[in-house]
Amino acid sequence: MYTKSILLAALAGLASTSPVEIRQTGSSSSEFSRGGCRDILFAWARGSSEIGNMGTIVGPQTSDGLKREFGRNAVATEGIEYAALLSTNALPGGTDTRSKNLMKDTLNSMARQCPDSVIVSGGYSQGAAVNHRAIEELSSSVQAQIAGVILYGDTQKQQDRDQIPNFPKNKVKIICQFGDAVCRGTLTVLPAHLTYGARADEGVAFLAAQIRGAQAKIKARNAKLEAKEAAASVVETAKRVAMDIAA
Repeated sequence: MYTKSILLAALAGLASTSPVEIRQTGSSSSEFSRGGCRDILFAWARGSSEIGNMGTIVGPQTSDGLKREFGRNAVATEGIEYAALLSTNALPGGTDTRSKNLMKDTLNSMARQCPDSVIVSGGYSQGAAVNHRAIEELSSSVQAQIAGVILYGDTQKQQDRDQIPNFPKNKVKIICQFGDAVCRGTLTVLPAHLTYGARADEGVAFLAAQIRGAQAKIKARNAKLEAKEAAASVVETAKRVAMDIAA
């Protein structure tokens, strides 16, 4: 346990000394809770000890990538305001109940308030565990609205067998750096664990493909509904004409 604490403490020190780039998305973002619905809603859980609600290692880069793909005003990025304590990594499931529930509440709110939006989520390190524990407990209707989940340096990769339980595996991509022991089921933090910003484009590409697929389904669904409504309108018009003639 002592060794584990030392290794986890190393994460805090290394993360705090990582260079911070000038980005469109800062170390905190609350665009959904403050601004409401947009075409795409992105929920993010940062890693242990990272600043703000987005962190700096890979969360802002992923958000920026989505905004480049779909337009700045089309994406609302929401960082989860969970504690991100080092100690909670050692709990069963990789995080605590309160943190899990904060992510669940955010995803439920997005689905309830914005039924026509496409939802995606993601997390890094303990933030990946927060995604696992929250998404596995969501209702099937909310899960259906989530188009994709990107997880970097996933502390639950081995424990959950490369997937989020009770959630479609094809909607999840787990990115693990070569040499990152965290992805092998340990809490040993090596330098590779702090380099996921270099793979943000890979995560963005996955989410973008998932979003476009979901948008195509929404477009087809809406076209079908419009055709159905148009057909019903024609029937009603024909009935009125027939009644007028009969009168």
